[in-house]
Amino acid sequence: MVLIASMLALGSANKDWKYGNYTGWGFNHGTYHLNETKGPSKITVGGSEKWHYGFDYKQWAWKNGPFYINDTLVFKYDPPNDTTRPHSVYLFQNPWSFMKCDLSQAKMVGKPTQGGGKGFEFVLKRWQPYYFACGEHDGLHCKDGLMRFVVFPMYRGWHY
Repeated sequence: MVLIASMLALGSANKDWKYGNYTGWGFNHGTYHLNETKGPSKITVGGSEKWHYGFDYKQWAWKNGPFYINDTLVFKYDPPNDTTRPHSVYLFQNPWSFMKCDLSQAKMVGKPTQGGGKGFEFVLKRWQPYYFACGEHDGLHCKDGLMRFVVFPMYRGWHY
C-alpha cells in the first residue's frame, strides 16, 4: 500500500503546494497551477540533460510533474558509436521488477538507435503507473546509473 501511495505521489508531484491545493480534492479550488496546459505536452526526459548515465531521473520526474494522459515523453540520446555508450528505454510491467531492474520482466520500447535527432517518443495513453529505465549493460544503467523513473499521469482538469 505504501508503494502505491508513493507512486501516486510521484506521478502527481508538485513541489509548490504552498500556493494551495489545486487538485480539486476538496479544498481551496484556486486556478493557480505550475503545469497549466490546455492540451497534451511534449516533455523531453531529463530536460537539457537528455537521457544519459549518471543523471537522477527520479528527481527530474519529481520536479517536473505532474504529467497528464496523452502527454508525450521524448527520450533523446546519442546513438552508440566509438565514444558513446548505448542507451535504450525499457518499460517495466510492475514495481517489483522495476525496483530490482529485472529486465526479464520489461519490454524494450526504445532501441539504442532511436534516441538521435528528434528522439524516441512515448505517449502516456492510460491512467496507470509507467516504469521507465535504461536497460543497457545488463541493467547497470538502471541499477547504478540512476536511469530510471516512474510517472503516473493524471487526467487533465483534476487540478481545477
